[in-house]
Amino acid sequence: MKFAAWFFALGVLAMSTHPAAAAIKTKDVSYTYDGTTMKGVLVWDDAQTGKRPGVLVVHEWWGLNDYAKKRAEQLAGLGYVAFACDMYGDGKLVDNPKDAGMLAGGLRKDHKAWMGRALAAVKVLQDDPNVDASKIAAIGYCFGGSTALELANTAGPIVAAVGFHAALPPIDAEKAKKIKARILIAHGADDSFIPDEAIKQTKDAYDAAKVNYRFVAYPGAVHSYTVPDADARNLKGIRYNAAADRQSWDDMKKLFAEAFGK
Repeated sequence: MKFAAWFFALGVLAMSTHPAAAAIKTKDVSYTYDGTTMKGVLVWDDAQTGKRPGVLVVHEWWGLNDYAKKRAEQLAGLGYVAFACDMYGDGKLVDNPKDAGMLAGGLRKDHKAWMGRALAAVKVLQDDPNVDASKIAAIGYCFGGSTALELANTAGPIVAAVGFHAALPPIDAEKAKKIKARILIAHGADDSFIPDEAIKQTKDAYDAAKVNYRFVAYPGAVHSYTVPDADARNLKGIRYNAAADRQSWDDMKKLFAEAFGK
């Protein structure tokens, strides 16, 4: 009995001295740009205190779905404040490639609105009391990856950008000279959606301007390689690749360690 009582007391002591478990919190946030109301989700770990880096998460061309929100939760688990933004307005979601292409393509053609909405989302992070506004990054997937890269290409207020299976926005060396952020292009080596010419143009411009960037092509990976349910869409050229998903996420974490500091 004495041994049992001692063991129980030891367990209580261990629980009382163990750090508080992470508590991931989410909050719906409405914000506006040029008369359009967007509806994003802010995610953070309330077991942490003090200011920390913020990370913008930009969705695929389908709109702000559960996948983008899950990535924001993962980032919060790493100690960041993450904001899964809404680029289409009113939380609009589509499930048909034709509709998705019209939404994403229409916004990319209106560069002012495209970047205006992205910057409005960045401001949500800048204004958050838990965020160090000097340490903000942007990541995105497919259309969202293009958005993150274009934020960097246009010298937006971010220190790092990651494009996962992203269409590459056109850029030249003169424009690239204004880039201040570190960049990771996490590309599927067998992605048939991204033309070789676009890759060469981007690399040439970044190299000429001496941009701090990495272009990583993951073997065997195609478009949407980070999305676990990509195969369920039954679309040619879209497939999940677990190894490339893990490696690209690790590469992102390394970039953040460099950009944010210890």
